[in-house]
Amino acid sequence: QVQLQESGPGLVKPSQTLSLTCTVSGDSKPSHYTWSWIRQSSGKGLEWIGYITTSGSTIYSPSLKSRTSISRDTSKNQFFLQLSSVTPEDTAVYYCARGPYTDFVQYWGQGTQVTVSS
Repeated sequence: QVQLQESGPGLVKPSQTLSLTCTVSGDSKPSHYTWSWIRQSSGKGLEWIGYITTSGSTIYSPSLKSRTSISRDTSKNQFFLQLSSVTPEDTAVYYCARGPYTDFVQYWGQGTQVTVSS
């Protein structure tokens, strides 16, 4: 059974960089899939942030592209999110997922709350 677990600081100060890690288990060939980051702010719907493909290429949401970086370490079955210059509007539950875009996700992590506050 595929399991995803997000980890990282729950509190980030404004203007700093949010960094999260997703660790994948139960998947023998994670490099064969596309992996996404998605978030949900309180009272709002899911917002797709971006994904990393089987070749390591990345695609980002146009609204977040200038601040987003997604990378991976296939030897550790991990992929990463960095979101720079955060503001309180970046406060959300952040999810990692297998699959591109919200509608095509096959597996979800449980999500991790990140609050941007001084």
